[in-house]
Amino acid sequence: MAKKKKSEELKSPDWMTTYSDMITLCLCFFIIMFNPDEVTQAQLDAISESMRQASIGSAPGGLTISAGRAADLGNTIMTLPSMEQGRVMGNAMRRAISIFSPEIRSQQVRITHDERGLVITLAGDVFFESASARVNIEESRDILLRLGTFLNSPELYGRKFRIEGHTDSIDVDPAGPWEDNWQLSSERSRAILRYLSALGLNENSFQIAGFSSTAPVSTNDTPEGRANNRRVDIIILDAGHL
Repeated sequence: MAKKKKSEELKSPDWMTTYSDMITLCLCFFIIMFNPDEVTQAQLDAISESMRQASIGSAPGGLTISAGRAADLGNTIMTLPSMEQGRVMGNAMRRAISIFSPEIRSQQVRITHDERGLVITLAGDVFFESASARVNIEESRDILLRLGTFLNSPELYGRKFRIEGHTDSIDVDPAGPWEDNWQLSSERSRAILRYLSALGLNENSFQIAGFSSTAPVSTNDTPEGRANNRRVDIIILDAGHL
């Protein structure tokens, strides 16, 4: 009888099983996050769901992220074109943020991603004088050189790009060289394309567009807002927006 009692005392409490599972999942999570380039969204979702179930004790085991039967037929997540596109764009975004980090801090460049693709925004006041479509080379040469090198990198080989010009809502001077903001925004796009072409990029990889003041990112009621709206976007296009 005493021996049986001693054995019961050595038995781990039930909560230790859940705790051990949680620690194991956390360890796997941080190991995977150490190299995020190799992680798919599906794997992250599976890890998140496993941790949620383990925390509430609702599942006898975790969700697996190992290869299943479909993998024997070559049908894995990583073989899907959209996943490969997402991997390339994710790597490109991280590299762009690293390349332009000084300008991002000074708000001369913005790096974002939307349904069109990866967007590199050049602040208009840095690259162009007011109501001008001539690139301010003295101020922007270094940024444009790095931009050209980035767009011409092997990881973006074969990609399509679009340059979109934007203005604020202030009408152009009737006595000036531009008929309206549509022409001004288009000419600014062309000016950036000419410069990138001079750096050796293939013009056939580019589209250009002018949006006048129709796509503001800030209010036009303040000088700061109008400065944000005077911009040129260079977009590395997703496959669905070619």
